[in-house]
Amino acid sequence: MEWLTEFPDLGTSTLRNIRLTVDGAFREFTRAYGESIELLFEPVKWFLINSENFMTDMPWPLILGIVAFLVWLASRSWKITLSSVVVLIVIGLFGMWEDTMKTIAMTFVATVLAIIFGIPIGIGMSRSNRVQSVVNPILDIMQTMPSFVYLIPVIMLFGIGKVPGLIAVIIYAIPPIIRLTNLGIRLVDKDVLEAADAFGSSSWQRLKNVQMPLALPTIMAGINQTIMMALAMVVVASMVGVQGLGQQVLRAINNQYFTLGVLNGLAIVGVAIIFDRASQAYGQRLQRHTEVVHG
Repeated sequence: MEWLTEFPDLGTSTLRNIRLTVDGAFREFTRAYGESIELLFEPVKWFLINSENFMTDMPWPLILGIVAFLVWLASRSWKITLSSVVVLIVIGLFGMWEDTMKTIAMTFVATVLAIIFGIPIGIGMSRSNRVQSVVNPILDIMQTMPSFVYLIPVIMLFGIGKVPGLIAVIIYAIPPIIRLTNLGIRLVDKDVLEAADAFGSSSWQRLKNVQMPLALPTIMAGINQTIMMALAMVVVASMVGVQGLGQQVLRAINNQYFTLGVLNGLAIVGVAIIFDRASQAYGQRLQRHTEVVHG
């Protein structure tokens, strides 16, 4: 009666052979193509390193001025702008300025790359049901797979360093921008599209002049979520060499430093609030503009 109480499996030896075969094949792949793949990601590494250098080497008053200007440009709210500056000043007073700049640089690079790759994929999904049916399951896996699992193949390919951490962050953070780009374009009113076709618009003109402008508020919501998810991966990315606030949180966990962990955690929250309020305010402005222009 064992078959009723113990679920039948393939057997220890068979499972071990499967694992050894898959692991061996992946190791052979990394030996054969690892260097070529690393060279492919050199521009990404250069972008991240130079972004970090810019944020850490720039005089802090100038950084505060740039942040204030960008937040004001996005939100047009002096309350959000002033709050953002105050948050950064408090972070600096507690000795976390340099780590915060590194975290902001990593989040910026991850978000830019997610936008570059995510929006075209979302557009492709919106224009083809077949593409959507293929990409959706992949996005489901990316969003539900434990974040630590991303690190295993990435570390085997690249080792410890900035690039594997950044790749893990992008994989984790890119699904929202893809999904919401697809959703935003699909939700554009069909009557508007028919009017564009009636005026002789080509497929590209309809996308550029009608669908993308009307979908921008939804796309901005996707960018907002991508930024939040990138910041949520800061601590995990620090395990493979990404410097910043996450590295200090990891240090606090390893050494049971309560205050260090809480302060750096709150700093991450502060940075997240700055990004969130600015991007949400910009999305709301786009929404109001769309309603005024297109009724």
